[in-house]
Amino acid sequence: MIKVGLILGIAGACRTDELVNLTVDDIEDVGSSLIVKIPNTKTNIPRIFVVTDVGNMLELFRKYLSLRPPHVKHKRLFLYYKAGKCSSQPVGKNTMGKIPNVVASYLKLPDVACYTGHCLRRSSATLLADVGVDITTIKRHAGWKSTTVAEGYVENSIENKTKIANQVLVGTTASATTKTVNKLISTPDRGKKT
Repeated sequence: MIKVGLILGIAGACRTDELVNLTVDDIEDVGSSLIVKIPNTKTNIPRIFVVTDVGNMLELFRKYLSLRPPHVKHKRLFLYYKAGKCSSQPVGKNTMGKIPNVVASYLKLPDVACYTGHCLRRSSATLLADVGVDITTIKRHAGWKSTTVAEGYVENSIENKTKIANQVLVGTTASATTKTVNKLISTPDRGKKT
């Protein structure tokens, strides 16, 4: 359950309640990918996202779905899995919100209490920004209306800082940057002692 929640949460920049309310009918397995529909969102903008088979993610999802007991009377996707068995009891918001905390504990990351359910949305936005996706696409993916809000979710990761440094210092204008820097170094400051 934790792995599937993590996969869907990051792939779709999902809020905790969106994952909790996800039903088996909201996910279509088309063989090479999953098409996931989030019909009810905080902003009232339904979203669709796709999960492809990177790292056997589809196999994990299918395995989790196959554990679903046949007698379950509701359609909620996430069910409690304990002692090697999947129950019919749906997972609640608090349990779903602790997924990042559980993962952080497993990875022995510092300050595990800081990893809340909202980390799934933040991680999704940051991962997209790290590979160069523009803010409009990030907004559309996560269902944000405001650019300011979307930008607030993108962490200042080392990957982003490195990319910016490379663009400034090594990018397509590297020769112009070098000329400017050399000029600044070789030009004496008039009226100032160095």
